[in-house]
Amino acid sequence: MTGEQDEGWLDGSWQTTQWEQLGVDPTRPSVARVYDAVLGGKDNFAVDRAVAARRLELIPDGGQGARLSRAFLARGVRHLARLGIRQFLDIGSGLPTAQNTHQVAQSVIPDARVVYVDHDPMVLSHARALLTDNPFTEAVLGDLRQPEVILGDPVVKDFLDWSRPIGLLLLGIVHHLADSDRPGRLVRTLLEQLPPGSCLLLSHFCDASSEARALEEAFQQMLGSGRMRGEQEIRAFFDGTELLEPGVVPVVAWHPEEEPPGAEGPEPRTPSTLLVFGGLGRVRP
Repeated sequence: MTGEQDEGWLDGSWQTTQWEQLGVDPTRPSVARVYDAVLGGKDNFAVDRAVAARRLELIPDGGQGARLSRAFLARGVRHLARLGIRQFLDIGSGLPTAQNTHQVAQSVIPDARVVYVDHDPMVLSHARALLTDNPFTEAVLGDLRQPEVILGDPVVKDFLDWSRPIGLLLLGIVHHLADSDRPGRLVRTLLEQLPPGSCLLLSHFCDASSEARALEEAFQQMLGSGRMRGEQEIRAFFDGTELLEPGVVPVVAWHPEEEPPGAEGPEPRTPSTLLVFGGLGRVRP
């Protein structure tokens, strides 16, 4: 970021009232800001830090689970780029942090196109400032509960080439949809519009541990969202795709060989490593 206003975003000197003018409610926790707080970031409010503290109390891993999810994003995007995917639609992208989608994709394919979508105005503000000098990346406001609106956004329609394969990223977002939102239908709506050869990279909270189930209760009380679902429920989101190896697994077990040399792997089968499952599916021609 550049400029005095952008520096204010980075060092937290912006006043709450200034965020409110952008449509940010500092009295209600945000999924993106809670995730930022778990990772030790500064783009969050006290209400977000309270949720993050409860999450770390229930699964005291120092935020390892969030870092494992971020590593899955990086491995998944690199994998997609090597499969020839040159454009990405990242819905529920969250606040910029290390290994953002465009950085990973463009490290493999310099002119890879990325559109970030998030419903949090703070995310949009940060993303647009970060991407000022990147002609191959855009960011728009959008809510996964309204897939038709996302697909109809002029940037999404025109910046991406819908005659060529697209990498759809739904990372850490579907589990914030209630059953009443009919998340399977929402995901299918997006998949049905993707060109042949496109891929879905998805990760989701799993109910594989008692700690995860306790976390679900805390998230519902404090955040108003956060559903732990079983492995079969998560796998069902890939219906209509060819699920690539190794299938839907804990994200730490998804192509761990692609981690950078020297990266220290976490202990297997802990509440932290079992918290998030993910996979990659290819849209059939």
